[in-house]
Amino acid sequence: MIIIGICGASGSGKSTLAEEIKASLDCDAVIIGQDCYYIDQSYKPFEERVVTDYDDPDIFDHDELLADMDTLASGKPITRKGYDYANHVRADSDELIEPPDVLILEGIHAFHDPRLMQRMNLKVYMHVDPDMCLLRRVLRDTKKRGRSIESVAEQYQKTVKPWYDEVVSRYIRSADFAVMHGGKNKGAIDAISAYITVALWAEKAKKRDSGE
Repeated sequence: MIIIGICGASGSGKSTLAEEIKASLDCDAVIIGQDCYYIDQSYKPFEERVVTDYDDPDIFDHDELLADMDTLASGKPITRKGYDYANHVRADSDELIEPPDVLILEGIHAFHDPRLMQRMNLKVYMHVDPDMCLLRRVLRDTKKRGRSIESVAEQYQKTVKPWYDEVVSRYIRSADFAVMHGGKNKGAIDAISAYITVALWAEKAKKRDSGE
């Protein structure tokens, strides 16, 4: 299984790039969002949940995500994880995800856990102007998550921008490949797709030669 990691600021186009890469491949590919692995907060009162800092890297269950990646790599299925932003709790399902040829993991802190990075065949960083990321975040959160512009702006100032400056922007140092101009950069998509095709061919050849 080939694992592609996509990291970058909120609104940088990570999900779009993941979808474009998947559509370009002639094989079985699965996309997993890191934000499905937020730590469950159902044990907290609602008034405490609503002030959660979702940009803090420690809000993710990195151990659970790593375990799921290893389970898929071993050839076994996992259950699909999810998150309910309205109630600030996990929303996992019984749906099974079968081991794919290519696993694409995307998230703002996808490069936070060195154990997970070691398992990635290619690490991609979305290098997009922060102002453009903010605009995309406003459009996404007001249209898809029912939030007000005021609440989005307040969150951006309190947590999103500080975490970006302090942590997320520095993940580029760990990347193998930086993508400019967002998730529909055709040159980047073609290059990543070509890399995956060659990596899959090499992986199959290795298994064939070893008699697996």
